Amino acid sequence: MIPLPRAPLPLGSYVLPGGTTDPSQAIGQALAAERIGLTTLWISERLGHRDLGVVAGALGQATTSVNIGSAITPFHIRHPAVLASLASTMQTLTHGRFLLGLGRGGAWLAGLGVTPTTPAQTVVDIAAILRRLWAGDTVTYRGPAGHYPRLQLAGPPQTAPAPLLMAALGPNSLRLAGQHFDGVILPAFLTPQAVARMTTAARSAAQAAGRDPAALRIYATVLTLADPTPHDRDILAGRAVGYLHPPPHGDRIAHLNGWNPAPLARLRAHPLLAGLGPALADEKYRPQELAGPARLIPDSWLATSTATGTPAACTLRLAEYLDAGADELILHGTPPDRLGSLTAAYQRTTTTGPPPAPAGHPSPPQPTA
Repeated sequence: MIPLPRAPLPLGSYVLPGGTTDPSQAIGQALAAERIGLTTLWISERLGHRDLGVVAGALGQATTSVNIGSAITPFHIRHPAVLASLASTMQTLTHGRFLLGLGRGGAWLAGLGVTPTTPAQTVVDIAAILRRLWAGDTVTYRGPAGHYPRLQLAGPPQTAPAPLLMAALGPNSLRLAGQHFDGVILPAFLTPQAVARMTTAARSAAQAAGRDPAALRIYATVLTLADPTPHDRDILAGRAVGYLHPPPHGDRIAHLNGWNPAPLARLRAHPLLAGLGPALADEKYRPQELAGPARLIPDSWLATSTATGTPAACTLRLAEYLDAGADELILHGTPPDRLGSLTAAYQRTTTTGPPPAPAGHPSPPQPTA
């Protein structure tokens, strides 16, 4: 059963989805998000057109109530003091509405001259450094995260620190997030059953570390298309290519969902993708350009790991993710200014009660690596 919504709804949305190159569109999307009652606006940082500090600052001034979060920016493309300053400035600017979501990176970062995937101890140390800086401490540090003789932010903190979130997919990242962070961001194209297992893993890690597992916020990303057109379905499938093409990310998603991985090999052998190397498919191509390789993805994969169809059908699927333990959903694939019919259907359902839910999906296996 769909839980009674918090005020506002337990739903958020990305701004500037896909290959958008005009960041000014985020302003209208943010105003729409407030009108329809979304909880959070999320920014997926991309170098060139979606700088986190610039876009978040603009959204902070255009809005008054909606939260603004990064989902995500890599741990190690900014100096820790610069990252701490960005989050502290945003918290003050928005009167406490900012959430800092960080990710461990991937092979695409190698071209920037930084370690592609942030090591575990670096993750732990950066989180500790950020919290100490936000508390007004002077930090001296030498270790895997770098050498910093004297880190300090100017002036005392003006607001409570931003919640510190970590994107996680594999068991090691889920453990780190549960032990050291305020929340976990789960990627798209997971089934509700996979989200339930990952939620349990993260909260068990929090409890083992002596933390309150109920205080760990779970943010599950769900690709959502209400009343999709054929063009929208091509974009959905193209986005799936972006998530499933890169190893080991796609392999982990398939394993967590209990999918036969054989289609991944066929997908990666497609002529458009075979020569990409560490590059991401959605960095090279727009989603609609990936419609060809997307035909190699089984329809059942998309049907069980997304929320598509009528607004009422989408609402039922979103309820499954909330019932699986997610505290808030990050709606992906549809900007806020096109989500009005979905949020209206969600509000109607939480008032009147939902019709019987569809049958559940087969339980995927427990991750082994």
